[in-house]
Amino acid sequence: MTADGGSNPAWTEEHFTSDGVVCAARVYRPATVGANAPVVVLAHGFGGVRALRLDAYAERFAAAGYVAMAFDYRGFGDSEGEPRQLLDVGMQLADWRAALAFARTLPGVDPQRVVAWGTSFAGGHVITLAGAGEPLAAIIAQVPHVSGPAAVRATGFLPGLRVGLVGLRDQLRAWAGRAPVYVDSVAAPGRTGVMTTPDAAPGMARLIEESGLSSGDYPEHVAARITLKIGFYSPGRSARKVACPALVQIVEDDTVTPEHVARAAARKMPHSTVHTYPGGHFDPYVEPLFDRVISDQIEFLHAAVPLTPLEGSGATS
Repeated sequence: MTADGGSNPAWTEEHFTSDGVVCAARVYRPATVGANAPVVVLAHGFGGVRALRLDAYAERFAAAGYVAMAFDYRGFGDSEGEPRQLLDVGMQLADWRAALAFARTLPGVDPQRVVAWGTSFAGGHVITLAGAGEPLAAIIAQVPHVSGPAAVRATGFLPGLRVGLVGLRDQLRAWAGRAPVYVDSVAAPGRTGVMTTPDAAPGMARLIEESGLSSGDYPEHVAARITLKIGFYSPGRSARKVACPALVQIVEDDTVTPEHVARAAARKMPHSTVHTYPGGHFDPYVEPLFDRVISDQIEFLHAAVPLTPLEGSGATS
């Protein structure tokens, strides 16, 4: 099967298990691939699913000669898992580890050259994983979440209070064994949602449209209890321990993951490459910024994780 009905790169639907839950993955392969190709594993940000433009990235990686695998977390998208839309940091990190382990078993893949690609919340996840010693050849962190306190401050007092009250209600229901209370992942300013900056709702709407989807194809909410925990999740604390080459991509007007915080975290990584772009948090996924962002990612991969191991691999800084 192919991504566009008849041209390369080809893809296949796969699955792996994480803590006994079946997770969906799509594997993209270049037209010609060597016996030991590097593989890029991709996952989306806060409440996101692979159908939201991850195919665009994976196709470009495959066209550049890399195997690419995009997956959905348990409870999201095409993966199994109940309750649905339950965003839990520990579970997502476990899904990441299971996905990376599965990618290492793919035919034709070099298990020593696995790259973790994450955006937004998952950009934080790949920093956490690399800092915790996951054997990775490189990481790519696009507009990454690096600081829980900074994310809470960026939300603002009143929006944070509104969403926090819903989160408390959901947590109380969870302790009682009851069904989740959900909150919108993005909402207009003044409404109750996790991201309510002026660019959030329009940015998500365009991302859905550019993905060829319609609003409602996938749920756009999460179990609200995560709002009580975001402030305690700071992947930037692991930055000094990221030993592999790291590409950190930042946008200047990011109201979700502030630029200065991401830049400070990147400076702590021993082998980091930092690129900064104009625009807001949702701009890297779509044109006109997308082509520049993905081109920089491929350039980074060619330097850090070359297609042929004998060409050597070096960190960029």
